[in-house]
Order: sequence, then C-alpha cells, then structure tokens
Amino acid sequence: MTTTTPTTDRIRASDRVLPHPPYRLPILGDVWDLHVTDSSQWGMRGAQKYGDIYERNIFGARVTYVSSPELMGEINDDEKWAKFLGVPIRDLRSVARDGLFTAHNSEPNWAKAHAILAPSFTAAAMKSYHTTMQACVGELIEHWADRDGEWIDIPGDTNKVALEVIGRTGFGYNFDSFARTDEHPIVAAMLRILTYVNRSAYSHPLVEHTVFRKERAQHRADVEFVNREVDAVIAQRQREGAGEHGDLLDRMLTAADPETGQQLDAQNIRHQILTFLAAGHETSAGVMAFALHYLSVNPEIAERARQEIAEVWTGDELEFGQVPKLRYVRRIVDESLRLWPTAPGYFRKARHDTMLGGKYPFEKGEWVFIVLLQLHRHRLWGDEPERFDPDRFLPERVRARHPELYRPFGVGMRACIGRQFAYHEIVLVLATILHNYDLVPDPNYQLKVKETITLKPDQLRLKVSRRS
Repeated sequence: MTTTTPTTDRIRASDRVLPHPPYRLPILGDVWDLHVTDSSQWGMRGAQKYGDIYERNIFGARVTYVSSPELMGEINDDEKWAKFLGVPIRDLRSVARDGLFTAHNSEPNWAKAHAILAPSFTAAAMKSYHTTMQACVGELIEHWADRDGEWIDIPGDTNKVALEVIGRTGFGYNFDSFARTDEHPIVAAMLRILTYVNRSAYSHPLVEHTVFRKERAQHRADVEFVNREVDAVIAQRQREGAGEHGDLLDRMLTAADPETGQQLDAQNIRHQILTFLAAGHETSAGVMAFALHYLSVNPEIAERARQEIAEVWTGDELEFGQVPKLRYVRRIVDESLRLWPTAPGYFRKARHDTMLGGKYPFEKGEWVFIVLLQLHRHRLWGDEPERFDPDRFLPERVRARHPELYRPFGVGMRACIGRQFAYHEIVLVLATILHNYDLVPDPNYQLKVKETITLKPDQLRLKVSRRS
C-alpha cells in the first residue's frame, strides 16, 4: 500500500536501494551498459536479469524500471502517480508540442482537446470511418494482386495502409501511398523525425551540436516542413468551410469544449494532426506487421481465423457490424500487442513522497518506466510467455488474469484515446488480408525488432498467394 510522507520521517530517494548492472563506475554510473538504438528491448533484458524493479544510473540520473504487476497497482493510480513524458517522448514535443500524446498534464489544451475529440473515438463512432477504412485496405489488396509469389515488404505496406486510414479519416488527406513510386515527402520527413528523436533522446547536446550537427539541422528542417504542410491542409479546410466532411479535422474546427465553450486554435489543431501522424499510424502499422508475421509462421492459427471470417463475412463486403464478431481475430491482435506492444512502455511520476510497495522510497516528482515488454512476458503469463497463443485472451482467462498484467494502451486519464479506432482498423485489415491471401514466410527469417519510438518488425518480408 502506498503511504504519503510521515510527519516525523522524511522519505529520501538516497535511501532507495535497487538491483542494478554490476561494475558501476563513479560519476559515469552504468554508462557502459547504455543502449540507444534498442532502448526498450534493453529495458526488457535488464528486467530479465535484475528483476521486477531495478535501476540504471547514467551520469548521475537514476532510471527505475518496473515490470511488477503488484507495484503497478500503485503506480497506475492517478491519485498517487501521474503520467510523465520521459525520453524519447519528451523530445517528440519538438514536432507535436501540446498534442494529446505529448502534452504535459498541466497544459490546458490537453483537457480541451480530449473533451472535443473523445466522442470521435468511441466504438459507435467507428461506423462513420468504416467505409473509408475499407477503401484503404481495398487498395492494399489490389496493390498485392499482381505480386503473387514476390517478396513483399510487410512493414512498409502496413505503414501505407495505416497512413491512408489516418490521413483520410483524420483530415481528408490522400497520401496516394499505393499509387506513388516514391515516398511521400511528409512520410519521409516524419520517419526521419521519429528516427532522430529516438536516437538523440539519450545523447548529450554537445554531441548533437558537433558529431550529429547535419542530422540535427535536417531534423529542424523536417519539423518546419511538416508544420507548413499541415498548416496548409488546415487553411484549405477553413477556406472550403468546415462541417461537411465528418472527419476529425471538421470536429476540431467546429466543436467546442463542453465545459469551457472554447474551441481549439489552428496551432493546436496542427499539433493534434501531427500527433495522429507520429503516433497514430505508426503504432497500428506495427501491430498489423507483427500479427502478419505470427500468422505466417503459425498456419494453424491463420486457418482458424479464416474459418471464423468465413462464418461472419457472408456478403460481398465485411460490414461494420460484423467486425466486432471477429473475436478470434481480435485475440490475434491482443496477443500481438502482448508480445510486441508497439508503444513499448510508459513513464509515471510520484505526485507525493511515497513508499512504493512499502519498501522503495520515492520523492515527489521522481519517475519510473513501465517495461511493457517484460510485464507482458511476466511469469504470471505461464511457462511459455514467448509462445504466440491468442487463446490467452479468451474471456474466462482474461477475467482470471491479474488486472495490471496487460497495458498496451497505457493507463488512467492519459490512456490512448484511439484504442477503439485502432482495434476496428487492425481487425478489418487483418480479416481482409486473410480472406484474400495465403501468407508464406521466409524460412530463413528470424524476427528482429526495430525501434523508432514505436516498434516494428525489421526487414520482415512475406510472399502472398491469392485465394480463390
């Protein structure tokens, strides 16, 4: 149980003793153990070595890693702990500023935007997006039609379909992903932004100003470019007149916060759009790619999913009301998110001095990182946590599970607002692919995971064969 500071004894962070890597150096700390290109997987490996709570000290900065469901019961309590941006999410503010994902708790635009946008992300609201989502995945299916037997870049193509979905449903923008032979300039800039932010988050400003000065200059140019492009989209909608498109941009331009009566200004609308582009499509694309990998190497699971799809999908198109009936496909999505949550962790900070778990003192404002990659492989999942098994998410097994054991969308008031949107989109895309294609894996491929703030399979390629 968490306790606030006693009146007689001061809680001191210096009294906190945690497992940590061996051979800690004076001043430098555990810098020898620092990884910057795979920091989330590095955090998971540390948890497997040092336990459910451990720390690393980098140049005097203490980083606490937690993957204990019991401790998370306290840490996820919004009255005791709050969202903390941490790195590299903090550095993503260079582009998304006070967007929903990167806003500080104290920034008023977060609550305003959340109140305005929340109705657009309910399960019922998905009906207005369904036809657009269908059109996007239809383009993917046709894009593969003439590539029977060819190796296909799966993360690249799931990125395209997710980008089209968020572009068209979010702000009426068509990236022409399946028609272009080159990469869209906005897409290229956003990828460089995410890559730079992920790498530089653990760097030193002096290093960025010298060794990586060209990359830093490119990053600034990319941020200015995407800002101009998104501002142009907003300005065009304002000239046309908002209110008739039924997308997120229309709502942001016309709806008001029911509590204050205030609307979002154009600058914050830009930040929300960039948030959707940076966080919204990359996460969904990654889940689709991981799921397709596991479906390709587990043909019995793919076949079971196809049987369900055949029972539910009875007409020419997969109807809106049929998507929630694809419960096994949904379990495939959940199991993919368990093994590889594409947002692989989150930060929380103490609202008050507290004794975590009754034994670990944290002063007000100190923070921890929740290692989802290890939490989702915790011993409470059973003896084979690395095995892909969608039936872990059967209703009776979910009810029997520790409530803090699965957190791919975060927690509390700052949990992912787009959860229902993502589930509908991903289930629809996977069902349509399985309905139309068989998946053939590369027998020499071993799953590798690339980190650019979000996670995705690295160099994953499959062959597809059209089903009759």
